[in-house]
Amino acid sequence: MTNRLATAISPYLRSHAENPVDWFPWGEEAFAAARRREVPVLVSIGYSTCHWCHVMARESFSDPALAAYLNENFVAIKVDREEHPEVDTVYLAAAGAFTENLGWPLNVFVTPEGKAFYGGTYSPPVPIDGHPSFQQVLGAVNEAWSTHRAEVLTSADAVAEALAAGQRALADRGAGAAGAAGEGEAHMASLAGPMLDAVVEELAAYEDAQFGGFGGAPKFPVATVLRFLLAAGTAPATALALRTLRAMAASELRDPVEGGFFRYATRRDWSEPHYERMLYDNALLLDAYATAWTLDTSARWAREAAKGIARFLIDVMQLPSGGFASAQDSESTVDGERVEGGYYRLDAAARARQTPPALDEKVLSGWNGLAVGALARASLVFGQESWATAAEHAADYLLQAHALPGGRLVRASIDGRVSDAVATLEDYGMFAEGLLRLAAARGSARYATAGRMLVDAVMTTGGPVFRAPGGGDPVLRAQGLAVDLDPSEGAYPSGTSATASAALLLHALTAERRYREAAQRALSPLVDEARARPISFGATLELLVRLARPSGQLVLIEPDSAGVAAEAPDGVAEGAGVDVDVDVDALMAADGLRAEVRMWSGADVVARATEQGAAMLAAAGFELFADRPARDGHPTAYRCTDFVCRLPATSGAQLRVWLGGDEV
Repeated sequence: MTNRLATAISPYLRSHAENPVDWFPWGEEAFAAARRREVPVLVSIGYSTCHWCHVMARESFSDPALAAYLNENFVAIKVDREEHPEVDTVYLAAAGAFTENLGWPLNVFVTPEGKAFYGGTYSPPVPIDGHPSFQQVLGAVNEAWSTHRAEVLTSADAVAEALAAGQRALADRGAGAAGAAGEGEAHMASLAGPMLDAVVEELAAYEDAQFGGFGGAPKFPVATVLRFLLAAGTAPATALALRTLRAMAASELRDPVEGGFFRYATRRDWSEPHYERMLYDNALLLDAYATAWTLDTSARWAREAAKGIARFLIDVMQLPSGGFASAQDSESTVDGERVEGGYYRLDAAARARQTPPALDEKVLSGWNGLAVGALARASLVFGQESWATAAEHAADYLLQAHALPGGRLVRASIDGRVSDAVATLEDYGMFAEGLLRLAAARGSARYATAGRMLVDAVMTTGGPVFRAPGGGDPVLRAQGLAVDLDPSEGAYPSGTSATASAALLLHALTAERRYREAAQRALSPLVDEARARPISFGATLELLVRLARPSGQLVLIEPDSAGVAAEAPDGVAEGAGVDVDVDVDALMAADGLRAEVRMWSGADVVARATEQGAAMLAAAGFELFADRPARDGHPTAYRCTDFVCRLPATSGAQLRVWLGGDEV
């Protein structure tokens, strides 16, 4: 039996390399083998930090007898959902036709042409409480394929057509919205006034008044919804977000030793976490806690939570290459026994005597973009230079290893080896926004230009407003199953919302109206659904709020002699940065102008640059930085609305006046 997984990019696939199952990686080779043998295909999807994926691997896929039956009657494909999110999206949607309780591991049975005819999640090794064993599932599927193939194929065709019809409906809605958007301001995608209030009220109805957060168990952080509430700008929305963030910061969902947040809690009081720690959760939550502190600088809990997340990202998740690992496992070996969460229940001294849980060292373009952007913005808010430096290291690695000529990306790499998985729209959008945020924090034309190139690469003149170059996964495309539009949001923004966010930020930096209009057109088809299901469309709702307002910018220009590294005020240590306990009053007194800039959250972009950096940005087409001198050799702030700016401010007191008014 050929071991096809031993050299895979994905640690998840490599963990299955020694199974007796004759696994194929995702690709046309597996489907060609199924056509030759006239057998169905098992597409088994999971990820490295998935607890039940590991359980099923030990119980079923390591069983020689089960593996022999599987090898004889099926072609088996193992897929890392993080490496191939489009594959996961297609088969997750298809599996919804057969089971309501979706999750991972996801085991979908498909024809040699890739069309699903049955699907489920974890199956035990023996029947339990009415749930069939995986051996029984395999037997039933094989029996159906052998004796009722015509019906199986008819069912598979029906599921495939239903998925295609859903894509056509999305495309039609997008085309209609694009046409309407061109007719005038009345058709703009936006959210304000009574409609915004209604959405916030619906989210408030989901709040767990006793323990905080939304809904019961299991309870997730839903960081995108929290960022929407913080951006909404109303007192009820802000209060709801702050209550939730404070409850999470004080809960077992947060690791008090290393600072990161776990993926979710299995109980509604935030206890008994599911202990894997995901890069995307922590990046989004860092951004949320940084915003929370700008809205309430007395909230020490917000500052401490943000510092802890930054420490976790830099000390635990950042790899020697500079890129960030995708996740940290929930399981580890503690005193010779492999247990879930055991390491995280130890204090710092006890952890030092154990081997930490493994990292999934797969570097993903999109998720790294989230981390780059969050660290860059938080470095401005908290005055921590080292956080921006860490963001630069990640950005530099991705630009060197993941960026291809012409503005194209690769999806994933590990140890410098690049995956053949195609980059998705989320990769372009998230990495572009991360680069643009880093450019704003560092005053860097290089990062700004790279971010703009990625947005330009996915803007289209026909069909979807944004589309990843190359047409998506080639196997799914050949099978007619490719997903052009997937606006659904889970724990992090969709490709559509991520790219619209990058385009909106790019408009704030360049004054090019086409970027804002592209974001409006992309989001227009989603307005009604987002309003109807706000818990599932947090990133979209945040953008709709931003689109309802004039574009706001705040720029700090440092004299060339000062340099952009002059971040911390006198008397505040710089060093590693993440453990500095910044006293707000002292900071404001020592360097009021920079402090005021850091504290202002009411802008689409807060940026800083040296005079030379601003000139380079302006020459590269980033209009926000044009004609922005530092007055009389002093740091100078410009507060602008739709690129019309007030007189520059050179003191914190003066800027407070500018920020407190609505006129420019």
